[in-house]
Amino acid sequence: MTECFSQLFEKSLQNNIINIGSIITGIIISIEKDIVLVDAGLKSESSIPIEQFKNSQGNIEIKVGDKVDVALDAIEDGFGETILSREKAKRHEAWLILEKSYNNTSNITGIITGKVKGGFTVDLNGIRAFLPGSLVDIRPIRDTFHLEGKDLDFKVIKLDQKRNNVVVSRKAVIESENSAERNQLLDTLHEGIKIKGLVKNLTDYGAFVDLGGVDGLLHITDMAWKRVKHPSEIVNIGEEIFVKVLKFDKEKTRVSLGLKQLGEDPWVSIAKRYPENKKVIGRVTNLTDYGCFVEISEGIEGLVHISEMDWTNKNIHPSKVVKVNDKVEVMVLDIDEERRRISLGLKQCTINPWLNFSENHNKGDKVKGKIKSITDFGIFIGLNGGIDGLVHLSDLSWINNGEEEVRNYKKGDEITAIVLQVDSERERISLGIKQLIEDPLNNYIVAQKKGNIVSGNIISIDPKIIFIKFSDGILGNIKLSDQVNCKIENFIKYFKVTNNIEGKIINIDRKNRLVNLSIKFKETENNILKKDKEKISFANAMTEAFKAAKCE
Repeated sequence: MTECFSQLFEKSLQNNIINIGSIITGIIISIEKDIVLVDAGLKSESSIPIEQFKNSQGNIEIKVGDKVDVALDAIEDGFGETILSREKAKRHEAWLILEKSYNNTSNITGIITGKVKGGFTVDLNGIRAFLPGSLVDIRPIRDTFHLEGKDLDFKVIKLDQKRNNVVVSRKAVIESENSAERNQLLDTLHEGIKIKGLVKNLTDYGAFVDLGGVDGLLHITDMAWKRVKHPSEIVNIGEEIFVKVLKFDKEKTRVSLGLKQLGEDPWVSIAKRYPENKKVIGRVTNLTDYGCFVEISEGIEGLVHISEMDWTNKNIHPSKVVKVNDKVEVMVLDIDEERRRISLGLKQCTINPWLNFSENHNKGDKVKGKIKSITDFGIFIGLNGGIDGLVHLSDLSWINNGEEEVRNYKKGDEITAIVLQVDSERERISLGIKQLIEDPLNNYIVAQKKGNIVSGNIISIDPKIIFIKFSDGILGNIKLSDQVNCKIENFIKYFKVTNNIEGKIINIDRKNRLVNLSIKFKETENNILKKDKEKISFANAMTEAFKAAKCE
């Protein structure tokens, strides 16, 4: 009896003993949009999702007719189809490769795919492995973005298929590869040579450069002649650069590198190129609370202090005047070649309002302005050009005390003053208000001579002196200690503040603006008797007062 095909097939399976999970070989029959049809010589052809035939870049790795290994998932599902898996077969192959690499301590290629706690994940032909952060490189590195997505060599240092645990090291590969190269480099390395290297890592203070088995430090101060805030402004991880060996300690294997030293030092003969008072165009590179830095040529930066930014505002914040990348005109004020510092001025390239005022105003000129502020020592008046002039308390009035006179003024008042003095270097302008009129003391001196009898009202009395104010505001005084046969206590008893009193001019003190008087009873009495009759009673009172004081 002839056996049917299905019976013959069952017998062949029994003879070959193919178990579920076995790895068998199949042939690609066709490639559709979503599936790949594979013939593995089993009961039926199998449809495998096309995704299982794509590599890590998403490209299809097979073509029709190719032989591929697949894993047997089921001989027959509920629809009579054999279930095969290319993904499981690939994983099986990957584990075999891992075991071989682990046993032989050989390198295996993988790709860093992400960051996890304590390290990174690595794809090894579909097997996920762990790369500790300390084993990424010989030196600890912060960023691995320059390594991610690239084929890299690793060594398998731990393997447990049952627990799906794989640990790899890139550091071991580098150390192994660098050993011979390192020894050769150490023999040829010396200070002053130019060498090519690969930037491996960046820190706040510089960059580590792989010279070929030996790492060197490129300090941030040796990256460029100009100011560098962070190494990333000059170099990038993974970038190949030429550097100069500045220092080399063979015993400690320490190498100091320089990048800026490959070019000419821009500070050489800088004083000749930028003499004092020279004006140049520069670019604002940085702002601070105390000024701004301006690059006037490649690698040359100078500081514009806040005091050199504006003629009238000494404490203005730099951000109110300039911003980063502004093109500005500055003047070279000072150069310290030894300390590599340049002092620049911004305001010196604009009109000096103090000098301009000095050139356009003479002593005695009248100026107008509004009161900007009133202080304990005077009044500040705003003038053209944004500058201020000071009227000192002593220049407010010829007659009144400055502290009293200043109460007659308030902020915002527009007033006229006289220019007394201009010091453009010290940026000071002295103004006066009392100078708008003639000094009344001058008129008094012309009208009154020594020996004249004058009268005024008493404004204060103390045991030693009496102060008198005359009708024109001039002040006089009588020193009681100078009065002959005068009992001071009686004098004070009979004379009161606001009383009118006469005296003889002894002299006029111009410096202290005082008329010094003496009181002589006889002269006073004769003068009083000449007054109108209606004032006789007053004269009698005066006589009695002088007698009581025994000042005859």
